[in-house]
Amino acid sequence: MISTLDNRIELVEEKLLQACKRAGRSREDVQIIAVTKYVSADTTKSAVEHGLKHLGENRWQDAQAKWQAISGDAAPNEDGQPVWHFIGSLQTNKVKEVIGKFTYIHSLDRLSLAEAINKRAAQLGIVVPCFIQVNVSGEDSKHGLEPGQLFDFAAELQRFKSLKPIGLMTMAPYESEPERTRSVFRALRELRDQLRQSSPLYEEIKHLSMGMSNDFEIAIEEGATWVRLGSILVGKEEV
Repeated sequence: MISTLDNRIELVEEKLLQACKRAGRSREDVQIIAVTKYVSADTTKSAVEHGLKHLGENRWQDAQAKWQAISGDAAPNEDGQPVWHFIGSLQTNKVKEVIGKFTYIHSLDRLSLAEAINKRAAQLGIVVPCFIQVNVSGEDSKHGLEPGQLFDFAAELQRFKSLKPIGLMTMAPYESEPERTRSVFRALRELRDQLRQSSPLYEEIKHLSMGMSNDFEIAIEEGATWVRLGSILVGKEEV
């Protein structure tokens, strides 16, 4: 049984390296987001102390106490401070709480949210890097744009100067055989490539946020640049 954070990090790193090797990619091409939604503030602090600098949370209500405990009194960009990623569906009424605390938004999927993020970012004098969420699998339980909506949506984002789309995000269905997720990840990569080729405006939309504990190796083989790892990396607790 993998019982310590050190062991989990070592296991994940080995799996990641092997996936990169199979795909002919460099380890430096892939960033890990430690998804801390199911662990305590103490475990989250420990993850940062163990070198996991990117933290992902799904809901501000759950993240607030952790953010305050870890980053609340720190100066912006202070050495040793983690980078926070908002990876869940973001309600427009939570934008004021999230923007300015979370560097990256991984769930941009509607213009009303883009407008709210842009307005808050402009008030703070910052530009927010965002991933456009695409529901590649078509599951009703998943958020995100339909693939056919992506190009028009990306075009609309050009008018928001305090928001910067940098990539695409998707969630694959949970599969007992992770290989079955490959088509979802491949489709997102192909959408990204098609988008970038369609116009010079989209050259900076290059990242792919895809792959979680069950399927991140397949996602890496298909081009993921950010993987979102929870239970396999930081575990799961009753919090």
